[in-house]
Amino acid sequence: MDHSNQKYLENRTFDEIRVGDSAQLLRTLTPDDIHLFALISGDLNPTHTDPDFARSSPARQVVGHSMWGSALISSLLGNEFPGPGSTYVSQSLNFHRPITIGDSLAVTLTCREKRPDGRHVVFSCEATNRAGLLVMDGVAVVAAPEGKIRRPQVRLPEVKILDRARRYGHLLGISAGLPPIPIAVAYPCDRESLAGPLQAARAGLVKPILVGPAGRIRAVAEEHGLELDGCPVVDVPDAMAAASAAVAMCRDGEAEALMKGCLHTDELMRCVVSREHGLRTGRRISHVFLADVPTYPHPLMITDAAISIEPSLEDKVSIVQNAIDLARTMNIAEPRVAILAAVETVNPRMRATLDAAALCKMADRGQITGGVLDGPLAFDNAVSPAAARTKGIRSEVAGRAHILVVPDLEAGNMLAKQLEYLADALMAGVVLGARVPIVLTSRADTAETRAASCAVAQLMAHRNRERSCK
Repeated sequence: MDHSNQKYLENRTFDEIRVGDSAQLLRTLTPDDIHLFALISGDLNPTHTDPDFARSSPARQVVGHSMWGSALISSLLGNEFPGPGSTYVSQSLNFHRPITIGDSLAVTLTCREKRPDGRHVVFSCEATNRAGLLVMDGVAVVAAPEGKIRRPQVRLPEVKILDRARRYGHLLGISAGLPPIPIAVAYPCDRESLAGPLQAARAGLVKPILVGPAGRIRAVAEEHGLELDGCPVVDVPDAMAAASAAVAMCRDGEAEALMKGCLHTDELMRCVVSREHGLRTGRRISHVFLADVPTYPHPLMITDAAISIEPSLEDKVSIVQNAIDLARTMNIAEPRVAILAAVETVNPRMRATLDAAALCKMADRGQITGGVLDGPLAFDNAVSPAAARTKGIRSEVAGRAHILVVPDLEAGNMLAKQLEYLADALMAGVVLGARVPIVLTSRADTAETRAASCAVAQLMAHRNRERSCK
């Protein structure tokens, strides 16, 4: 084992400490500190955990737990002054002002008295913020160690805060400031498919038009305590009739987006791709999953994982271009596109690698525009800078892709669901290449996922408005 970077904790014994000696620790309060302290202590006071509530408090913002500050005193006592072998005897503290996120506390301990009986050391404790204002002060009494101790610092396990609510709010925020759009919801006849558009409506994203058997929709709402809030209901007898009517509303301009309810994908898409009555354009229709993965630094797009079963090279050109156009709509100026395969070298016996090489050359010749392509890339090389370096891959895309283009639907569907169920990814799903954006999620998806998908559709619909006005 390599010990070259090993850190050590070393104490100061009772005999080594002199009255007037001091030590200091500097620490900045972060949102993660607040969340961790709340989890460990069980103190869920909304002053610390609820931004909406905190805005009405005297501080007008979320503040840290006062005892978080006192824990810094304990840290300094236990690690350094006196350090290992010390035992807390007593602590008294006065709290003078709140600790806000971003505050850097300077905690200072000063020895003011030594008591040989029990080797007790009395410390004055003081903490000031970045502005030099007193945050807390008090007195600590510690039984100092008698013998010298020097121990390797224990390496603690890494802790990650998975703040799903904050990430969900960020995902909804991609269309912040835009007015809601009318969206036709085809067959919202179970809890999640009805709650999703209603949740999106409350967030100001969409104005749902519910298309399906009116009696069943209202019964689902009543059973699960959902308020339809004046959403119009278009009464049709079954799922296919709902799909047909919802598509017609989009074609006729009554709705600017389409949303799948609890019907099968092929039932809805059959109406969408109809040459006479559908929503076709000159471009191939494809699907993109937008994934917020807590271990990845930015949103990740996966395409196509829901529409194109075994796409040809020609199909993949549209799939890639659709995804690039969506990324640019989301203000990613030059999306990095990784064309995935099982390996990162071209193998004539693996069609995915040949397609990847062809797509990259097509981008070089201007047949695909607006993004930077590289491939074939294995999944690890596409998302991990370390994996790319290890394999000697040097490119603008490797290790930091925005878009993952999968070889076929099976690979994409498995990848997206693995990220969702094993990596706690938040997912949004939308169909591109039609006249209007189509929110297409799995029937097992939550209302949260459906609402996040509505935010993407809202953004796309407003970009469509802008283009039609030019």
